[in-house]
Amino acid sequence: MAAYESRDQVAVAAALITELARRPLTPDALAGARAVLAGRVPDAALDPAAERAMLDAVDPLWARGWTPRDLVEVVRRRIGATTAPLAAELVATDAVRRPATWRTGVETVPGDVPLLTSWRARTGVDGLGAVLRLVGTMLSLPPLPAAPAVEPDTSGIDPKVLARVRGLLAKAESTTFAEEAEALSAKAQELMARHALAAATVTGAAEAVPTAGVRRLWLDLPYTSAKSSLCHQVAGANRCRAVSLDALDLVTVVGHPTDLDTVELLTTSLLVQAGRAMAGAGSGSRTRSFRHAFLLSYATRIGERLRAAGEAAEAAARAESGDALLPVLAARGEVVERTVAELFPRLTTKRFSVGNAAGWRAGREAADAASLRVGREALHE
Repeated sequence: MAAYESRDQVAVAAALITELARRPLTPDALAGARAVLAGRVPDAALDPAAERAMLDAVDPLWARGWTPRDLVEVVRRRIGATTAPLAAELVATDAVRRPATWRTGVETVPGDVPLLTSWRARTGVDGLGAVLRLVGTMLSLPPLPAAPAVEPDTSGIDPKVLARVRGLLAKAESTTFAEEAEALSAKAQELMARHALAAATVTGAAEAVPTAGVRRLWLDLPYTSAKSSLCHQVAGANRCRAVSLDALDLVTVVGHPTDLDTVELLTTSLLVQAGRAMAGAGSGSRTRSFRHAFLLSYATRIGERLRAAGEAAEAAARAESGDALLPVLAARGEVVERTVAELFPRLTTKRFSVGNAAGWRAGREAADAASLRVGREALHE
């Protein structure tokens, strides 16, 4: 009977924690929540009740389109980096009760010690505050498109090509010389485009039904709306479609898996390069209007150059393989458009306004320096 009463206490306490987590968590509200829990929840029931409240909150997310990676990313952005590890540990604890097929790629942990108990042992960590914030955040998350997000999968890329691309982009991000960054970024794009088109020529004819994958790109504050424009430009230049969900600082990219790899690698690198160029743009560059205009202009110019590079790569591939490539790309394009329409049946178009001419000019100049002439003479490999 005592065990039953203990389980009942945990259930009641978990419901109370969930109720408290739904409220705005100001410092006064957090102090009030502590007082309520101290007065109504036995000490022995608090930690298992906190874990149960977290597990109850995370359970519906998987059926609403979320993935473990998505949860950790949104917690990092909405609550902070110190709470993101708690979200990761929650996912690992939750995975124990999931089918083996669901747990692929998710680390599991034994559930002997409640999560709040382990967090109490960490210096400088407010365990109860983190639990309430995490539960409140999970309860507030909107549904995502039902198709599962495809985690980065580079199995279809020649490892040597991938290693070279990553090396080139790492150098482009670290160099302080614009011309060198230009050549390095260009070579990376050239390698990925050539690889993708060559693979399409070889394997496309064998595809009974082309497939489209989904990749979710999470953007860091600030200026995420302007940064999303760069995602759209890179995606469009690589035969993909991008859809922004501004409320979550999230861009969903739909495309062939090899093209998705190109989009993710190049977008990540160009965002780093844009941030560095913007920081060194000089007088007036610290205003919000300047930086917003800078990033929009940068994205627009990058899109122009990427499309030109993509058209040149496609023309070269067609010259080598004849017209065999055209039906493959057309079939893949149809699948991408159909998948976007299925996942996002109520799409709207967002237009940006630019109110800072100096920022627009600086962004265009930075894009000219960062992107995408071939620049072979600058590479000594």
